[in-house]
Amino acid sequence: MTNKVPAHIQPYIDTLGEDLGIRFLLAFGGSYAYLSERPQDRSPVTQLIGAEAHMRLAARLGSGSLRIPLAKPFIARSFKDKGWTVNAIARHLHVSDVAVRGWLKVRDDRQLSFFGS
Repeated sequence: MTNKVPAHIQPYIDTLGEDLGIRFLLAFGGSYAYLSERPQDRSPVTQLIGAEAHMRLAARLGSGSLRIPLAKPFIARSFKDKGWTVNAIARHLHVSDVAVRGWLKVRDDRQLSFFGS
């Protein structure tokens, strides 16, 4: 994976792996999800990722209601790495192609910062 994982997304990707982590973020991102170290089969989280992964995620992040980040820029870069077109990414993430292109731009780290380092 060439896509750098942002710190606020790292626990999800480390615990669930990139593909399942992205599925989880797409399903629950931007809202609350209840995590439990003893999940019920009827839990929407368990139904998506399975009881074992649910328990691992709860152990890593803590039990209870948790706001899940959107992570659309990370997901867009991951899809691009898998060969998706900009338009396909935009449609899947329900954003404009302009937003996707902005997220995919390569930053030039050689440029000096106005504020210094």
